[in-house]
Amino acid sequence: MSGRKKQSLLNGALILVIATAFVEIVGLIYKIPLTELIGTVGRGYTGTAFNIYIPVYNIAMAGLPVAISKLVAQSIANGRFNSVKKIFKIAFRMFFVTGLIGTAVVLVLAYPYVKTMDSMESLPSIIMIAPAVFVCCVMATYRGYYSGLHNQTPSAVSQMFEVIGKLVFGLGLASAVQNYGMNCFESGKPVFGVVCNTADEAVMALSPYAAAASIFGVTMGAVTSLVFLMIRHKTVGDKITKEELSLSPPAESGKEIAKMLAAIAIPVVISTLVMNITNFIDSWSIQFRLKSVINSDLPVITEIYSDALALAEKMNNAQLKSYLYGAYEIALDFRNLVPTMTVALGTSAIPVLSEAWTVKNKLMIRSSVESVLRVAMLISLPTGIGMAILSEDILHIVYGQSSSLSVSATVMTLYSCFTFVMASAQPLINMLQAIGRADIPMKSVSVAAVVKVVVNFILVGVARINIMGAVIGTFCFYLITVSVNLNALTRETGVKINYKSVFFKPLFCAVMCGAGAWAVSGLCKHFLPAFEINSRVSTSTVSAAIGIVTAVVVYVLALLFSRTIVRDDIKMLPKGEKICKILEKYDLIG
Repeated sequence: MSGRKKQSLLNGALILVIATAFVEIVGLIYKIPLTELIGTVGRGYTGTAFNIYIPVYNIAMAGLPVAISKLVAQSIANGRFNSVKKIFKIAFRMFFVTGLIGTAVVLVLAYPYVKTMDSMESLPSIIMIAPAVFVCCVMATYRGYYSGLHNQTPSAVSQMFEVIGKLVFGLGLASAVQNYGMNCFESGKPVFGVVCNTADEAVMALSPYAAAASIFGVTMGAVTSLVFLMIRHKTVGDKITKEELSLSPPAESGKEIAKMLAAIAIPVVISTLVMNITNFIDSWSIQFRLKSVINSDLPVITEIYSDALALAEKMNNAQLKSYLYGAYEIALDFRNLVPTMTVALGTSAIPVLSEAWTVKNKLMIRSSVESVLRVAMLISLPTGIGMAILSEDILHIVYGQSSSLSVSATVMTLYSCFTFVMASAQPLINMLQAIGRADIPMKSVSVAAVVKVVVNFILVGVARINIMGAVIGTFCFYLITVSVNLNALTRETGVKINYKSVFFKPLFCAVMCGAGAWAVSGLCKHFLPAFEINSRVSTSTVSAAIGIVTAVVVYVLALLFSRTIVRDDIKMLPKGEKICKILEKYDLIG
């Protein structure tokens, strides 16, 4: 008998969502002192480093975790346990080599990239993050393998180790560099080779190195996570029994397995390659066009951001470009918050939907597709509306009174308005991959990517729009990919989506949630006495916090009384049957 316990789609997704929520909360906690340590300009340097790292990372990581998960799930459905074992071995070798190549690519591209970006200060950050590509590739072999076994717990725990490692090493090293640099300035020594006359000059001189130290925390966090997974695999294993192996057919040859992995992975890699080359070009073009528009229309830019710039240190044009881009990057911390959580739905759907597709279980296919989309809406709609309404207050709570706050808040509000579209994108891609149609996302992403680059290049170069043009381009990208992929998924699976249950009911509850947040926050600002204890605790931020708590309560009540929660979804959760009985007793379930 097997000692494995299969997790259902939503059970596995819930585990990953909890881990992702933990990661995001710790990540925000990490970014508060980090932003204070390295400043908005320093965030611009780390953002530039991430813009070269993430495309290479995503391309290196794109296909094989999906391929491992899908192939392992199919092999288990067919009782081929010897193949499962061999898939892991072959995938590990393939990913080891891929990781080495990925790290080498980042290092080779680093200098020409920062040279063309006119951001040589970002070079130390890129060098510090490059080894993370290799570490993450090896780590992803384990995560993809356990995902295919319907066990998302090891991946979830490893994510927690990863973010804690990033927090401890990143902040510790950045603080050490900051202290070293300021000690040099105070003792009259050059700060990293630069003679500084004022404290502000010293901060600017040490920012590139403090940023590099902080970003090295990403690499060390990945190392921490990998060590956990290796120890876990060695001690606990995959719980495939000797009896299962003895009754299983012999595994395919290594060459055959490599071909099967490649056949699944290549379309995924191509679509990711297109998307990330696009993002790479996009990142360059945004900063290039910002630089261009600042040089040609500086009075217009300074007029638009006069309030923010009045609170900031005096900057030259290059630093102003990094300042605006850094403010944009701060807003991206929240733009990616919900889509990062709904990625868990897609990850959990791959093995479940692959197995259902393999054995032609139409009921499970329909249930899986609708559950993924419905839960994505239940998470993204209220969160997006809430962030749009309270964007500036949320940024106040997280980052305090920063000079770039108003710029970041505007970007955050715009992105929040279409959070639900972004949150649907990756789960739809994953579900198409699970049914063997990874070629469809490859085509939709390619078309959308071209549109995005063109829109961004044109609009960011318009002085009155500038950095906000990047938001419009991103919206066009996601609208195209989601529309095409959703249509393809329903056509291929034959699933007729109940849009009332999947979209309109969650939307109604989300609007009620947003209205509650807006009303209560506004009333509190009006009736609470004016006070400001520090940059984060004031009448405005306390009112926003009360509004957020109220919104959560209103949302839960709206979900229950509108009977938006569906029986099939609840049954997939831990103790689902018991929860269903309680909700049915009070007629609170659809």
